Amino acid sequence: MSPITRKRLGRVALNAAGIAVFLFAVFPVYWMVTTAFKPNDQIFTTSFIPFPDPPSMDHVSRVFTEGVAGHSVWRYLLNSTIVALSAVVMGAVFALLAATAVARFRFRFRTSFLILLLIVQMVPSEALLIPLFTMVKRLGLYDQLLGLIVINVALTLPFSVWMLRTFVAAVPKELEEASWIDGAGRFTTFWRVLFPLVAPGLVATSIFSFITTWNEFVFALTLIGDQGKYTMPVALQFFVGQRSTDWGGIMAASTLMTIPVLIFFLLVQRRMVSGLVAGAVKG
Repeated sequence: MSPITRKRLGRVALNAAGIAVFLFAVFPVYWMVTTAFKPNDQIFTTSFIPFPDPPSMDHVSRVFTEGVAGHSVWRYLLNSTIVALSAVVMGAVFALLAATAVARFRFRFRTSFLILLLIVQMVPSEALLIPLFTMVKRLGLYDQLLGLIVINVALTLPFSVWMLRTFVAAVPKELEEASWIDGAGRFTTFWRVLFPLVAPGLVATSIFSFITTWNEFVFALTLIGDQGKYTMPVALQFFVGQRSTDWGGIMAASTLMTIPVLIFFLLVQRRMVSGLVAGAVKG
């Protein structure tokens, strides 16, 4: 077999593997969206129906008109939006400051701090449920969205700090020193020089924080007792009954829940790609 033939076969195999991974990742989304517009008889049939025939808006309209557990679906979406955006903003501020300190300053136990971030990231969040619940209870933040926001910031902060540290370290320190020589203070240098160069990385970490917080279920269910303050993932459980499951309602609400994440990703996808590439290049 000639080298050209082997190269073509390798390219075909690589493309086939990429297509297989793409189909594996997209199929659940396709099934969710199509099921949301299928009548009940097509949802529970044993025959494979690739697309609803004809499409039905019953499940979608029922989610909008009847709501979930006596509350409007928009209320759950609003709670999720408040928690996710607040966690992203707060986490971005703390992560940027911490990453700058770790990347720019040499202090005692700096290496231990970085190792601790990795250890915390490896610990399953469910293992922290009881101590975090006790802490939130003592602080008087139980059954409040603020408590859920603080917990989500704490859960996403280790990864954000570790990732942003790479972006900050990739910025040449000579740029900051040149700014100091020109008479700029530390805050001006941070805001005018460092922040614009680290912004793509900040967008990339913000996407991770947003998706993680938006889809979080366990802490939202544990730390919130009032049904009116539930986030959207927790509200989906009300479609599951003791004897039956409203699959059409679940798929319709899940499709609605996916739209804000999709819009957020489309708005910042260019920044995310440039941020990930910038973090891999130093100098």
